[in-house]
Amino acid sequence: MAHSATFGTSPIPCKSGVGLKPEHYRDILDSAPDIGWFEIHAENYMGAGGPPHAYLTAIRERYPISLHGVGLSIGGASPLDTEHLARLRALADRYQPALFSEHLAWSSHDTVYLNDLLPLPYTEETLARVCDHINEVQDAMQRQLLLENPSTYLSYIETTMAEVDFLREIARRTGCGLLLDVNNVFVQAANHGFDADAYLDAFPMEHVGEIHLGGHAQDTDEDGSLLLIDDHGREVADPVWTLYERGLAHTGPMPTLIEWDNDVPAWPLLLAEAQRADRVLVASTPVRAATAPERVTAL
Repeated sequence: MAHSATFGTSPIPCKSGVGLKPEHYRDILDSAPDIGWFEIHAENYMGAGGPPHAYLTAIRERYPISLHGVGLSIGGASPLDTEHLARLRALADRYQPALFSEHLAWSSHDTVYLNDLLPLPYTEETLARVCDHINEVQDAMQRQLLLENPSTYLSYIETTMAEVDFLREIARRTGCGLLLDVNNVFVQAANHGFDADAYLDAFPMEHVGEIHLGGHAQDTDEDGSLLLIDDHGREVADPVWTLYERGLAHTGPMPTLIEWDNDVPAWPLLLAEAQRADRVLVASTPVRAATAPERVTAL
């Protein structure tokens, strides 16, 4: 059953949201928390019905949602899975998310599916493939896609473009927007040895329609050097909050998601993280209209 007539197209406010987890369904419905929105992982709701859809329907009647995919493999060398894309479209038609996002990564090849989001070489060949795939997705979905900057642990010697330039060119060619994951910037800066502040200052902020914040874990690589893992399993680290403030100085207030996907905490702790993001948002100085960018190419 489609619910677009009931849900409409509720916009995402420039407030914090959190990822919707089954552990919190009842807390949300019973307490009706003052929170801006919820994000759902698309692949968790591709079944036809059952309790997940019953809870999501009830929550969607009260709050706007965003739809975040993890399985399109936009950077993959193989053609997109049209059946998966059709299921994604059906889910979007059913719940009418205000934002739709995916990752700059690949996770499948032919019939092999990997439980990870893998990095790409930033080359002209990869750029053309990613743009073709994004155009296909946006045409099929009839909505703009926000592409998330990756969290990576290695780089390719074939790379010829800086990541920020690669993302800027994707947005220019396809009209997609960008999802700025600040924790991913921090993790990559530590792992690859670049300046996170300089990366943010060079990021194509004019295309950003959403921000993600999450926790990370510390590890060491084979030579004993620090290695950060984007595990979404704890509170946002203080340096990431500082980097977030720097990002908001460029964008102004922006819909901001707290990602906590592993070792999911009790609802009050997750809500407290969202409330901290709201305090930062209120204190930020807007420098431009903080709305998701409009798609400039025809659908």
